[in-house]
Amino acid sequence: MAEASLGPNGAKPASPLPARNKHGCPVTAPRCPHSRWRRPSPQARSRQQPSWLAEGACGGAKMAAVTMRLPALRAPVDSGAPRGGEKHLVAPGDTITTDTGYMRGHGTYVEDDKLIASVAGVVERVNKLVCVRALKARYNGEIGDIVVGRITEVQQKRWKVETNSRLDSVLLLSSINLPGGELRRKSAEDELAMRDYLQEGDLISAEVQSIFSDGAVSLHTRSLKYGKLAQGVLVQVSPSLVKRQKTHFHDLPCGASVILGNNGFIWIYPTPEQKDDEAGGYTTNLEPVPLSDREVISRLRNCIMALVTHKMMLFDTSILYCYEASLPHQIKDILKPEVTEEIVLEARQRLLDLEG
Repeated sequence: MAEASLGPNGAKPASPLPARNKHGCPVTAPRCPHSRWRRPSPQARSRQQPSWLAEGACGGAKMAAVTMRLPALRAPVDSGAPRGGEKHLVAPGDTITTDTGYMRGHGTYVEDDKLIASVAGVVERVNKLVCVRALKARYNGEIGDIVVGRITEVQQKRWKVETNSRLDSVLLLSSINLPGGELRRKSAEDELAMRDYLQEGDLISAEVQSIFSDGAVSLHTRSLKYGKLAQGVLVQVSPSLVKRQKTHFHDLPCGASVILGNNGFIWIYPTPEQKDDEAGGYTTNLEPVPLSDREVISRLRNCIMALVTHKMMLFDTSILYCYEASLPHQIKDILKPEVTEEIVLEARQRLLDLEG
């Protein structure tokens, strides 16, 4: 039997110490008791998102949790779901028609005997004229449109008005009603008193009278329902979301009124108890607005923003249905995504039931 070799003092030599980690534990140990590492099993990794977490329990450095989101399958969208009427949507470069009998309108061009869309939008056809109305664009004025604008500059015998169009609109001194509805020729005294009627920063409601050759819009306020706007809230939306109607002045039963401008500017204000027509639309009531009216205006404003978020057309019925659906919720909660979706879906369902 072989004898073990002895050391210089006749003792057995000490066995070599195993390598240790920073906690003093052998690296050959299956698991360090001083740190907790969790790693999902291969089966779990196929079911859940990968997540790594390391925590030092004995003074070691802590690592922040990192979560990676993997793409998830979405539920298929029902192609037969109602979308507020069948519309032909096109993208730039899409062929609208190959029939050469149609005329080219705005947003289209002809190439190889094909009528092709140059902008993304909705195809509109009037007899043989085909055009594409852009989904998101500046306001293109049409005669008879109701607009809400802001005075930006006072010039000689005219005001410049911002109406969300490519060029500033023009309101001529000869196109307004004098205070009191007086009908007479405008004089030099009226030109000197232009700032007494309207000045920079004033909001007005007006009607499109004509379109200049360069695309600029000419306005007029010859009716007593137009003129300077007093206290209220201005909401700016895309002009394509405002539905064209016979009237754009609506007194809602909730106690507030709205002016739905075709240019995408919406004015919300408390419904006046009596309309003062003697001033000709150039006086503003600066009395404090009651808290109840301010709450109604704030709720209407949030309801309009909720409808805009879901790309729903804005008109008096849709706004009123959305307002009634939001009554169980607080005003500040209307713009929360889950609340917005709930009230918009309810309003959309009521509109579908109304249509038949």
